[in-house]
Amino acid sequence: MTMRKLISGLTQQKDLNFLLTNRIPRATLTWFIGWFSKIEQPLIRDLSMACWRLFSDLDLSEARKTSFNSLHDCFTRELRPGLRPPDADPATVVSPCDAIIGAFGNIVDTQLFQIKGAPYSLLDLLGDPALVDAHRNGRFITLRLTSSMYHRFHAPHDCRIDRVSFIHGDVWNVNPIALKRVERLFCKNERAVLQMRLTTGEALTLVPVAAILVASIRLHFIDATLNAQTRGPMGFSCDASVRKGEELGWFEHGSTIIVLAPEDFEFCGNVVESARIKAGQPLMRKVRAGDPCLRAEPQA
Repeated sequence: MTMRKLISGLTQQKDLNFLLTNRIPRATLTWFIGWFSKIEQPLIRDLSMACWRLFSDLDLSEARKTSFNSLHDCFTRELRPGLRPPDADPATVVSPCDAIIGAFGNIVDTQLFQIKGAPYSLLDLLGDPALVDAHRNGRFITLRLTSSMYHRFHAPHDCRIDRVSFIHGDVWNVNPIALKRVERLFCKNERAVLQMRLTTGEALTLVPVAAILVASIRLHFIDATLNAQTRGPMGFSCDASVRKGEELGWFEHGSTIIVLAPEDFEFCGNVVESARIKAGQPLMRKVRAGDPCLRAEPQA
């Protein structure tokens, strides 16, 4: 096979992937899968999980349970206790989830990137000018959860959660193929904005972004599931104190979490684009006088 044919074939595969996962009634399919996945019927559960295994690297060896009531029960599975201990260094912010590392780096004034050459703004993402100012010229990192991964997410540090805002939107796929084709994708999809403050006073923000098949985000500390059916006020004031590694909630499939931190945080040495990271592993560290440079090469 010539190089030209190989490149052409890969391009056609990417185009087909994009068409199959985006040029369809995304909201309707997402609602249907949400309903279907909760059916507690053994035959439906077993066939659904068999299909899931065909198209993913699903590994349930770490799961707390050995059997599941439904596909949804498997999606939102817990792990056996002690498998994701958070890094103990108090200066370290840890990954809130198992993920593949995407774009990361400096926020240039208020601009960040979903991939190289594809910028979007903090205001479009967060919708709150005051929160934008808190992260101006700060740091950002994108963490993508695939469908087969552990879908629960955890506190990245000891902190207080002051407010949650839910922003209604679309449910585009968030895989790399879609990120290259849909401008400002993260700003178009449904998402929650979790405003946190570390015990040392710094602002830290998590933005769980929903996607096709996963437009539901469960948050324990406000006892709510946020999705297209959520009605009423979209802002939730709260005063929740959480410890590093404590479970915050879950996605109902795979998606993305964007982490925003102030400019006096640097990336840890294990932060490399396309690398896999697990919940609790080092993500960023507050720079202290005399510290060696810890920063990974940012992606932009």
